[in-house]
Amino acid sequence: MSGLYRASADSMWWHNDSGDGPFIFLTNGRGELLDKRTLSPAQAYDWEDMTADADSHIYVGDFGDNRFRRNNLKVYRYHLKTEKVDSILFDYPNQEHYNVEAFFWYKDSLHLFTKSRMHKKPLPTYHFVMPAAPGTYTATLRDSFYIHKRVVTAAAVHPASGRMVLLAYYYKKRLGFIPYSAANIYCFSQYPEGHFLQGKMRKRRISGIVATQYESIDFITPDRIWVASEQTLFIKPKAKKVRWKN
Repeated sequence: MSGLYRASADSMWWHNDSGDGPFIFLTNGRGELLDKRTLSPAQAYDWEDMTADADSHIYVGDFGDNRFRRNNLKVYRYHLKTEKVDSILFDYPNQEHYNVEAFFWYKDSLHLFTKSRMHKKPLPTYHFVMPAAPGTYTATLRDSFYIHKRVVTAAAVHPASGRMVLLAYYYKKRLGFIPYSAANIYCFSQYPEGHFLQGKMRKRRISGIVATQYESIDFITPDRIWVASEQTLFIKPKAKKVRWKN
């Protein structure tokens, strides 16, 4: 599972990473499957994250680009009631290439956060913005933020409180074969309107040692968050709740 949208306490939407079809799945709060939808005629090239607006639309980001060479980036907009699928096509300024695995809807816009290549230096995530309406756009660069030894894999915003979170992790093999990972949540508040990365930042470590690949995040309340991981060679996919301590 690579994307999560929590509609209510007992209604959670998910999608898989690349390798699956254009499907979204509905579970209850215990992970039991309730529904499966096909976003026809959408294709699942490299789905990475999902979000939703206040009008029953789910947005699925088909913008993963690990090789930094894709020219068919898009976001699918799916209406839960009518099941209509629209496309939002986009590129980046100057035809540059970025890998994105995190975004959310906020006030009629989509906010995308890039994922860097993994290395030991401070790693940038760039904040791009574009309209949340069908059409073709060039995303606008708004801000950037550097994280030490972490790459961003998911993002979410709490509409009422305005808190914004980034999920980021680090992965390597010790001694060349022992998998190791660590993950953090970065929470931003008190920012200028729309400039999330300029706000006050807090972070919390949520894992270490065990090679868990966290890829999904969404709010329960302003102080409680769902995080979910993909399946790895040794770890099954799972979701857990994280509580902030003020």
